[in-house]
Amino acid sequence: MGVSTIRPVRPVRPVRGVPVPAEPTPAPPAPEGGVEHLDVLIVGAGVSGIGAARYLAAELPHKRFAVLEARADCGGTWDLFRYPGVRSDSDLYTFGYAFKPWRHRESLADGGQILAYLRETVEEHGLRERVRCHRRVVGASWSSAEARWTVEVEHTDTGGRSTLTCGWLFGATGYYRYDRGHTPEFAGRERYTGTVVHPQHWPADLDHTGRRVLVIGSGATAVTLVPALADRAAHVTMLQRTPTYVMPVPRRDAAAELLRRLFGEERGHALARRKNIARQRLIWSFCRRYPGAARRLIRRVNSRLLPAGYPVDEHFAPPYDPWEQRLCAVPDGDLFRALREGRASVATDRVRSFTERGVLLESGREVEADLVVTATGLELQLFGGVRLLVDGEPVDVAGAVAFKGVMLSGVPNFAYAIGYTNASWTLKVDLLGAHLCRLLAHMDRHGQRICRPEVADPAMPVRPLLDFAAGYVRRAVDVLPRQGDRGPWRGSAGYREDVRLLAVDRVTDPELHFSPGAVPVPARVG
Repeated sequence: MGVSTIRPVRPVRPVRGVPVPAEPTPAPPAPEGGVEHLDVLIVGAGVSGIGAARYLAAELPHKRFAVLEARADCGGTWDLFRYPGVRSDSDLYTFGYAFKPWRHRESLADGGQILAYLRETVEEHGLRERVRCHRRVVGASWSSAEARWTVEVEHTDTGGRSTLTCGWLFGATGYYRYDRGHTPEFAGRERYTGTVVHPQHWPADLDHTGRRVLVIGSGATAVTLVPALADRAAHVTMLQRTPTYVMPVPRRDAAAELLRRLFGEERGHALARRKNIARQRLIWSFCRRYPGAARRLIRRVNSRLLPAGYPVDEHFAPPYDPWEQRLCAVPDGDLFRALREGRASVATDRVRSFTERGVLLESGREVEADLVVTATGLELQLFGGVRLLVDGEPVDVAGAVAFKGVMLSGVPNFAYAIGYTNASWTLKVDLLGAHLCRLLAHMDRHGQRICRPEVADPAMPVRPLLDFAAGYVRRAVDVLPRQGDRGPWRGSAGYREDVRLLAVDRVTDPELHFSPGAVPVPARVG
C-alpha cells in the first residue's frame, strides 16, 4: 500500500466540549520503504467504525485516518445479516447516531433501512474515501521506541498483504465472529435429509415457501425469524431449551413522530432520543429493582396476546429475572400474532438427535421439518481476532482490565468500541467517538504521543467485563477483558453514568499515563 494523500473532510457542527487545535499537529514522517502512516486507523466499517470516523472528520479534520473493512462494503452487521425479517431490536432514535436524525416512520427498522442509513452517513460526511474495503487487519505490533503501531493487512479480494503504521488503533469490530456463528454439536445431524442453515449465513436463493420450518433457539434472532418465515411457510416451530422474556413494542413511535412535526427533524430527533433513553433506563431499572412485579407484568401482557388457555408459563416464563438476559422486543406483537393464527408454535424441550425427517426431542416427540434453522447464537471474538503485541510481547486480553470501557491496561494508544447490553449500542458509540477526539486534542495541545492506562493497585479485585448472563457471553467469559471494582476500571453502569465519565469529566486520570515518546529520525519516502 503506497503513500496516499487524503483530503480533509469539511467539518460539521462541533460537539460541545471537544476542542479543535488551531494548527494541525505535523504527522510523523513515513519510514523507509514508503509505508503509509496514519494518525488513527479504525478497524471495521460498521456502526462503531462509521460513527468514530465521523467524529474524527468533524472534530479533528487535520488528522490523517482511514477505516479498514474486511468485507466488500461498509455496514458491518447490517451488511452481513440477510435472513428473513432481520431488524433492530432497539428503536432507531437511540440506535441511530446523535448527529444524524432518523427520518423513517418505523422506529423498529428492518435491516435494509439501517444499512441504507449507515451508507447515507458515509456519503453525507465525506467518509467514502476514508473507507478501504477488502482489508482485514490480522496483526498489530506497538513500538514504544517509535510511538506507533505497525499493522499487518490482508487483502481479502486478492490474498495479498500490506503494511501500514499508525499513531492510534481503534477497534470497531464489535464482539462476535463474522465468519461463523455458534452451532452446538447435534447427534445424528448427518442423517437429516433436509436443509440446515445458520441465520448468520442465510443463502440468498433459499426459498421456504410451503415448507415445514424448525427454528432452534429463542433469542432475538429466533423471535425475529419465526413471524417472518411464517408468512410463507407451511408451519414454523420455535424449539427452545429455555423461554425468553418477550414484549410487544409498537413499530412506529407516535410520540417521536409528533416531536418531529412540532420541532423539525433535528430538534425532534434529539427530543425523541432523549425520551427513549429515559424510557429504556426506566424499564431496565424497574425490572432490576422489582423483578417479581416485572415478571407478573410481562406475563399479563403475554397472556392477553396469546390464545385462550395457552400454556404461558411453559413457553414464556424464564427461570431467571427480567433483564438478567436481554429482553426480546417484537414489533406490533408479530410473534404472538403468528402463534394466535396457528402459523407458528413453540416447543420447550431439548434436542436428543436429528432424524431423517427432522428432530427427535428429549420428551420423545419428533418434530418433522424440511428446513432447520439453527438460531443458536453468536461466537464471541474481540477486536476481529487481531493479534496485538506491545514491544514484542503478546497482549493477554483476558488478563487486561478495561479503562473507562474505552482502553485496555498496559496497551498504549489503543481504543475500542463495545456498546451496551441493556440499551442501544450506538449510545456508547457516540460517547466514545467524542471522547476519543477530546483525548487526542488534549495530547496534541500538550505535545504527548503516547497514552497508556496502568492499574495502580495490582491487588484490585476483577471480574468479567461483560457482566451479562446470555449464553454467548458465558461461553467466552475466559477470553474477555476484566473490569475492576472502582473507577475508572469499573464497568459501565449505564448511559447516564457514561455521559459524565466520557463527555463531562476530564480526559486525564492518575492511572492514565502520557509521554511525548521518542521522535523518529526523519526518513525519505521512496
